[in-house]
Amino acid sequence: MSADEVLDIVDEHDRVVGQATRGEAMANRLRHRCVFVAARDPAGRLFVHRRTAHKLVFPSLYDMFVGGVVGAGESYDEAALREAEEELGVSGLPAPVPVLKFLYETPEHRWWSSVYEVRCDLPVNPQVEEVAWHAFLTDEELDRRLTEWEWVPDGLAAFHRLRARRTAPGEPRPHRTTP
Repeated sequence: MSADEVLDIVDEHDRVVGQATRGEAMANRLRHRCVFVAARDPAGRLFVHRRTAHKLVFPSLYDMFVGGVVGAGESYDEAALREAEEELGVSGLPAPVPVLKFLYETPEHRWWSSVYEVRCDLPVNPQVEEVAWHAFLTDEELDRRLTEWEWVPDGLAAFHRLRARRTAPGEPRPHRTTP
């Protein structure tokens, strides 16, 4: 989505209170909606990528999610599928499954973040406008990279929340795959 794309602006309870362009929302720290999709291949490895240098937010940083902003009038579910297919460069992806939602707020940014998971059995062909580098990493490989690479802060916050949820008592354990 470009800086001119229109987004729903939401309140602290995620209710729509207006609309603004993406550029206005970012410049004025207006609360809007975003989706994060953790995409795993058939071996259970997670799609990880480095964002291109011209991205409006967090350029050239690494991310363990595909996703982006939710357009005006678009549902989280619709945005999750659209963003996952666009960034992975696939079509026919199964509907991503929602797993958690949280409000991401910093002095510079604030948005409602809906986190999804999807299995991608298709060969990926990531958008060159969005993705500068990519690989599917095992959880162990990702753990090693967490301290070595500079990650998008909102994705890192989502990742830690997802991991905490997965390791909480009574929750399913994360899927681990060794090379």
